[in-house]
Amino acid sequence: MAGEDASLYALMESNFPVDRNRIAMELPDRGGSAWSFDDLSEGAGRCAGFLDALGLKKGDRVAVQVEKSPEALLVYLACLRGGFAFMPMNTAYRTEEVDYLVGNAEPALVICDPSRESEIAEIANRQAGAKVLTLDAEGKGSLADALAAHGNEQLPPVPCAPEDLAAILYTSGTTGKPKGAMLSHRNLASNGLALRDTWRFSADDVLLHALPIFHAHGLFVACHCALLSGARMIWLGKFDRDRVLAELPRATVFMGVPTFYTRLLAGSGLDAEAVRNMRLFTSGSAPLLTETFDAFRERTGHTILERYGMTETGMNASNPYDEERRAGTVGFALPGTEVRVTDDNDNVLPQGETGGLQVRGANVFSGYWRMPEKSAEEFAEGGWFRTGDVARIDEDGYVHLVGRAKDLIISGGFNVYPKEIEEIVDDMPEVDESAVIGVPHADFGEAGVALVVLRAGEALDEETLLARLKERLANYKVPKRAFFVEELPRNTMGKVQKNLLRDEYRETCRPAA
Repeated sequence: MAGEDASLYALMESNFPVDRNRIAMELPDRGGSAWSFDDLSEGAGRCAGFLDALGLKKGDRVAVQVEKSPEALLVYLACLRGGFAFMPMNTAYRTEEVDYLVGNAEPALVICDPSRESEIAEIANRQAGAKVLTLDAEGKGSLADALAAHGNEQLPPVPCAPEDLAAILYTSGTTGKPKGAMLSHRNLASNGLALRDTWRFSADDVLLHALPIFHAHGLFVACHCALLSGARMIWLGKFDRDRVLAELPRATVFMGVPTFYTRLLAGSGLDAEAVRNMRLFTSGSAPLLTETFDAFRERTGHTILERYGMTETGMNASNPYDEERRAGTVGFALPGTEVRVTDDNDNVLPQGETGGLQVRGANVFSGYWRMPEKSAEEFAEGGWFRTGDVARIDEDGYVHLVGRAKDLIISGGFNVYPKEIEEIVDDMPEVDESAVIGVPHADFGEAGVALVVLRAGEALDEETLLARLKERLANYKVPKRAFFVEELPRNTMGKVQKNLLRDEYRETCRPAA
């Protein structure tokens, strides 16, 4: 990233193929049409030129809540090219959530689905005085119309310094209001290059892209790996099991969340022949069960590569490409990133002990948007970011995530890590999956409650389940109650929403009135 321009966009274009007519994106949802790398470059230039003509200045925020489309990706590239800060919003966010984010970020422009134009326009006008344009999954809307009227005039790439703001991604906000993580060109570029090289991406690769792009996984991890290597993408609007299976034989790389893999395994069609040209499957955004890891390897001959990242840092760690990929671990720190495990006072713990996971590197964000005090709280001396994750590093250096610090249960003064219990419950033959949460308890302060999803046709009762746990765990770790549910609530990236479960079951361990 040396020289005058350290922008991520300039780095991407420098890694495009020499032949810009090579296909960058195949679009099966649009009759098999395709876009070349030249189409991406020209489209990003025209869109950036239009945003400039609207009056946007370097550093202005562009908030985007639209369905996945190649045009939505062009908006992101245009922001990088023009020096604007891209701010994606989850398509599931409703009025109150969008109202808060727009009011907090004060974007100059909001792009939304046509079906929400009047609603978003009211919010944008009241909160930020922002312009509003629309874009749907087919690439149609007032933005497309305005771009057509704008013509072919392009904005040359705007030089950016490494620390210049490239994007703001808001955290999920499971506790308190969402916080806007400020990601610089250095953050995104360093992480993209580390992943490209670690996972051996090249212009010969074909990435089957079925992730949403309002999230770091689909936008930064997947797209950056492809665009920084000149690889081709097969672009699906969403994950659909049949569509993915149909396209897999033409792909070399697939990135998914654990739910994608459980769905692929649930039925016929996934076998060694279907993945004959694949070289890499990765999983992230939520823990991958060992059972899924093993079943996928047995069915396909491929070992899923699990990695670990977060909104504030991008990717921090990855299982190795060539060496052993261990189930239940997220591997080693990526090149340029350091990890350590500490106690509550930021003292580094010996290998094998469990504590707070901290990371440091060029990938780590500078802080939360307009929250300097909160930002300062999250960093330990020396630039170490407190991730909020609880982990241990084993004797071979593999990082094991134990859970989130906020999910920690303190029962009778003892620390209880839900993942340790969940792994044992999930190993029971009757169980499909589980989640363990902490709820108020009169004697112990907090007590564990297990929410359990059974396999189809299986039966298990609370007494038997808890008795089995008592055989394998210290008494203080055993949940006080177990409830059997049809499914666990998840967000769009497949993470179990334990905050919702804590709210629903918070009275279950209180004494009867």
